[in-house]
Amino acid sequence: MNLIKSKKRVADHGEVFTPDWLVEKMLDLVKGETERIDSRFLEPACGSGNFLVPILQRKMAAVELKFGKSDFEKRHYALYGLMCAYGVELLADNIAECRANMLEVFADYLGLNEADDLYRAASFVLSLNLVHGDAMTMRGMDGSPIMVVEWGYLGKGKFQRRDFRLDVLTGMASFSAEDSLFSTLGKHEIFKPINTFPPMTVKDLAEAGGSLESGA
Repeated sequence: MNLIKSKKRVADHGEVFTPDWLVEKMLDLVKGETERIDSRFLEPACGSGNFLVPILQRKMAAVELKFGKSDFEKRHYALYGLMCAYGVELLADNIAECRANMLEVFADYLGLNEADDLYRAASFVLSLNLVHGDAMTMRGMDGSPIMVVEWGYLGKGKFQRRDFRLDVLTGMASFSAEDSLFSTLGKHEIFKPINTFPPMTVKDLAEAGGSLESGA
């Protein structure tokens, strides 16, 4: 891959992409985590996905190994694996490419087309998990706090969504430090979601994505 899109982008944003061979070596350092369906990865400067895409590929391989004989389980656990990948990116073209690249890996694995509810559900998930914003300020391009969506798979085709603020999640380490003013607080007092949604099926997620696109 071309490691530099333009010298101006390097100068303005420090944008240089990590080569594929080095990405694989870095991921191999946490090989066990990259091959877990439910392990969560956040790339704070995700670019077009040169870390997140191979992570997703490894997750899809894990799904195939564990659930390949059951179409129902394979489809739902593949979506759950996708749900566990997150990214923040400052440049609009990069975040659009990242979403498209991730969706392509997911759709190719399951043989989906754009009309499939699972394809539309995955597109909706990626619109939430891959954020156009600034990880340094933890703000979206509109100035609002970046939200992190925690997805859980409840089984039987149902998913749980809870929304958290990124700045709150990253502040957890300082809250829990031994000498911290807040060290005596229980995690339940700090680690509270902004929103909790009812369990959702693939069809619900697909429809939610459709409503978002139509502006409803």
